[in-house]
Amino acid sequence: MNMQHVDEIIDSYAADRSATLAILQDVQAEYRYLPRQALERTAGRLAIPLGEVYRMATFFRAFSLEPRGEHTIKVCLGTACHVRGGLQVLEQLERDLHIKASETTPDGSFSLEMVRCLGACALAPLVVMDEEHHSGMTPAKVTKALDALRGKEEQTVEASC
Repeated sequence: MNMQHVDEIIDSYAADRSATLAILQDVQAEYRYLPRQALERTAGRLAIPLGEVYRMATFFRAFSLEPRGEHTIKVCLGTACHVRGGLQVLEQLERDLHIKASETTPDGSFSLEMVRCLGACALAPLVVMDEEHHSGMTPAKVTKALDALRGKEEQTVEASC
């Protein structure tokens, strides 16, 4: 792990302890999770107890202490989404990705999350793939959307070669 990137993030906030949350957000954006070494460096550089940094990192559900996939898929299971088939959509994604909710594929490509509510009940069931909202999902539609996301990933890899 390159601590220079962590230091650059901290320095971009002038090592101001009131910016701890923003620093953690930027670190997670860089590494797709909050590595222990980054939390220790943040605590040390901001002169705050490591426990305080861990409290923030574990309180907010947006943070992860485990490596996340390059692509994040969130399936809403709020009341409207659940009633309209959200659980079947989640189960289809689990079959397609060969993982369970809250897991990441072994190759680090995809993380699958179940969320309680995305606040868009009229779009139920709703799936968010890399911040792109897919409404009215069914098991068949979610498989097509996943295939399209995989296709985008392959095009990106080919373009960078």
